[in-house]
Amino acid sequence: MTAAASDAPDPLEAASEPPEGAPDPLEAATRATRSLQGLSTELTARVPQLLEAMRSVGTGLELHSTLDRICETAAELADARYAAIGVVDDEGEGLSDFVTFGVDEDTARRIGHRPDGHAGLLGALIRDPQTIRLADLSADPRSAGFPPGHPPMRTFLGVPIRVQGEIFGNLYLAEKRGGGEFNDYDVHMVRVLATEAGIAIGNARLYEAARQRERWIDGSVAVTTALLSGGDADDALAVVAEQARRLADADAGIVLLPAEEGGLEIVAVSSPRSTKSLGVVIPPESAVVKELLEGEAVFVADASTDPRMISRLTSSYGPSMMLPLQSGGRVLGALATPRVRGARQFTEAERTLATQFASQAALALMMADAQRDRERLAVYEDRDRIARDLHDLVIQRLFATGMMLESAQRKSIVPAVREGVGKAVDELDVTIQEIRTAIFALQQGPAEAPSGLRTRVLREINMAAVPLGFKPAHRFLGAIDSTVGELTGKNLIAALREALSNAFRHAEASRIEVVVDAGVTLPDGSAGVRLSVADDGIGIPAGGRRSGLRNLARRAESLGGASWCAPGLGEDGGGTTVVWEAPL
Repeated sequence: MTAAASDAPDPLEAASEPPEGAPDPLEAATRATRSLQGLSTELTARVPQLLEAMRSVGTGLELHSTLDRICETAAELADARYAAIGVVDDEGEGLSDFVTFGVDEDTARRIGHRPDGHAGLLGALIRDPQTIRLADLSADPRSAGFPPGHPPMRTFLGVPIRVQGEIFGNLYLAEKRGGGEFNDYDVHMVRVLATEAGIAIGNARLYEAARQRERWIDGSVAVTTALLSGGDADDALAVVAEQARRLADADAGIVLLPAEEGGLEIVAVSSPRSTKSLGVVIPPESAVVKELLEGEAVFVADASTDPRMISRLTSSYGPSMMLPLQSGGRVLGALATPRVRGARQFTEAERTLATQFASQAALALMMADAQRDRERLAVYEDRDRIARDLHDLVIQRLFATGMMLESAQRKSIVPAVREGVGKAVDELDVTIQEIRTAIFALQQGPAEAPSGLRTRVLREINMAAVPLGFKPAHRFLGAIDSTVGELTGKNLIAALREALSNAFRHAEASRIEVVVDAGVTLPDGSAGVRLSVADDGIGIPAGGRRSGLRNLARRAESLGGASWCAPGLGEDGGGTTVVWEAPL
């Protein structure tokens, strides 16, 4: 019995031994402990590198350069060949920006359009922002493949970046150097770096927002100053268009004002590209015009495909903002800032700042209109005073002088004296009649109907004769009044005024010739009008200011024409000839 009992297996020993084929728990625990110890040792050894990476990421405040540094630092930290940051758009449905490291310019050009994040693995990470590590990127079912020209990528590590608790984007690493895979150490290090990157990006975004607000405020000040300076209204509107284009980082800035026949007319355009949109009227039937005139802002994702837009004008434009110029419930016009096709969408902050800018510009327009009304009223009051003075003082004295001369004529016995005095009396009568005509014109005020182009050119020449000290010669070729359109004529007068002003202020000229030719053929074969203002002055000095000439060129190019300078009337081609031409 004792022997039998001794032969029986010990239940404690049986319970302590694992079943046959099962992993040994002690061995598994030992391996896990060694792995953690190895990871801890590796992390401890690489802490200086991580600290240096965090310091590098936190350097500087400019947002895009911060993103570049994060990509480069993450690639170095995880020993990856490529790195990228996909910035999630405001709607959280795609990517508004994509910053890369390791892809040279030639490769980027071959790839073409950058990913938008609406599909594939990048889209999955936007919808579910979690850390993901892949040994073979192409084997993942969420992968949509690579476009032609894209470098091969196998290993992959994606980590979300959060800014103040919200998803900013994802940090992507690809192609671990040496052919290995990204390990646990890489994941831990990149996660720590992503946390620090979120702080750096938050600071950079605050700094960028402050700078952006400052730029828009400065632009509003420049617009207000231009509108209230009392200068040419067209030039002031051009300042509005230029500032809006620059501040919105757009391809064009366009100012539209209500047209006489209804709708909105493009009255000012600022664009680095040649455009013939100046003077185009968008009909009142347009859905966009209706919304703008009702005081509603219109934001378009792609102007080239939106059915509400005019395809002839917007075929090359993409994201666009169209904002009403309204103040005190009154809509004065509209401001448009389109970007090129494929450009990034306008952010919510940009839309808000642009709307505030448009409101400020509208207020400045109303103040400028009120100022011009006050100036016109002052002119009318002054004209009325001059008319009264001419009637009550000058005519009465001339009349009295005439009576005195008639009395002297009757008393004179010398025939030659009597004849001379008689002629003087007749001249006085004519002078009195001319003054009365002038008084009538002053009291009537300016004519309602616009003068012809020829009359307006002569008026500018006569006005320039006062500061110049001589009257410029002039010549007209072709049917000026009947063939030149109102928009071209209006800009031609502004160009003539600028050219005569430059001749007076800078040229030191003693002779000026103005030629207006309405029978020229432009390089594109269309009929046009050409203005030439030639002088015998000192010419254009090297390094001198060119702002006036740039204004002339801008006006011509906005109409589809051109402006340039040529030799003048002086000896051996001295002086300057300013040539300005545009379609009829």
